[in-house]
Amino acid sequence: MRVKRFFAADMRTAMKLVRDEMGADASIIANRRVAGGVELTAALDYEAPQLTPPTPGLDLELKKTQERIISARASLEEGERPADGPSVNRQLFGDSMRQAAEQGSPVAQGLLERLNSERAAPAAEVTSKPPAIDDLDAMRSEIAGLRGMLESQLGGLAWGQVNQHQPRQASLWRKLIHLGLPAELCKQLLAKVADVTDVRQAWRLLLAHLAQGLPVMREELIDRGGVIALVGPTGAGKTTTLGKLAARYVLKHGSQNVALVTMDTYRIGAHEQLRTLGRILNVPVRVVDEQNSLSEVLEEFGNKRLVLVDTAGLQAQDPQLRGQLSELAAQGARISTLLVLAATSQYRVLQAAWHNYRCCHPVGCILTKVDEAATLGEALGLAMEQRLPVAYVADGQRIPDDLSRGVGHQLVSRAVGLAGNEMAEDQTMADVFAGILHNQCAS
Repeated sequence: MRVKRFFAADMRTAMKLVRDEMGADASIIANRRVAGGVELTAALDYEAPQLTPPTPGLDLELKKTQERIISARASLEEGERPADGPSVNRQLFGDSMRQAAEQGSPVAQGLLERLNSERAAPAAEVTSKPPAIDDLDAMRSEIAGLRGMLESQLGGLAWGQVNQHQPRQASLWRKLIHLGLPAELCKQLLAKVADVTDVRQAWRLLLAHLAQGLPVMREELIDRGGVIALVGPTGAGKTTTLGKLAARYVLKHGSQNVALVTMDTYRIGAHEQLRTLGRILNVPVRVVDEQNSLSEVLEEFGNKRLVLVDTAGLQAQDPQLRGQLSELAAQGARISTLLVLAATSQYRVLQAAWHNYRCCHPVGCILTKVDEAATLGEALGLAMEQRLPVAYVADGQRIPDDLSRGVGHQLVSRAVGLAGNEMAEDQTMADVFAGILHNQCAS
């Protein structure tokens, strides 16, 4: 046998070298990567070890064994259960035992009665073997997939019917969905203009209903004073928004009656950012940690008219988040909580934020990153569905310029401006109608 090593820059070049030098019959017995390429070990006239010839009669024995296995497996699948007592071996119950029973032997007669009862008894009930957990999971996954496919098809058919037979309503549907509003909210709004035949008039009425239904905070919250805590998911802009609120108050009322508190001891440099802001505004800053509880810090600032509390944005599963929210909730009505939501987030993300922080009973919300959002309908839809008043709107990083109070018609006008004249596509509308069908089936 001839063995040789080949070196090349890549596998294709190495295989070509083997084929050119040793022919197509050469066998690759080893390969590895080396510096500068690959190394192949090829062999020619490589003889494979001869297998032991089969034993005569082995095939017949294997066939019999397979038949026995199949028979045993079939009996197991039938779910046969043994009787209460040991079954009678009919092969051992021969002629001698029958003669003894006929002659009056009580033992033989008892065995004969048991044998006859076993023959006359009906077949045992077949107990279905419960499917394995993996099979159940696969079945559920397949059913969910079929259900999703069916809902998608029905959603496409429903949208096709609306688009063909109700073009005016279909046009309004497209515009509302393109604003980013939830489907259920769009359905409620469209019911209010069902009798309006002119599309333009119906659209103006829809926007008016949207602006009227959007909850906003009628008064300036920081002017009312008290303790205000900002909560929300990580990256929503709580610290920057708190700085804007503090600067806004200082410009109106001075720095002697405002203080800043931070509960964010998890993010590196978080309290240093707030301390820097405090030095610029000339207001005191305190950190809530193991040595200083929230109650103690608030008692220290009891003479301040406004105390702004910054919190840490943590994951929903983090136990430290639950401890932080419990500490806020323990203060009761002493603290007014504002939920900070990024307008760039998807609707499900906003919903998750609401469910995670509703335990501290937010009195309103602040919409941030409005300047970066492609649509505003998601945030406005959540505020309307949860009746969460919009207190402030932040649309930039400048302190305190890029912060304004929430006004219903201004927010709706901005949402329409972001959407432009475009409308949702047919596939998007089909998915929307499929989601409506899914919610109806779930409820």
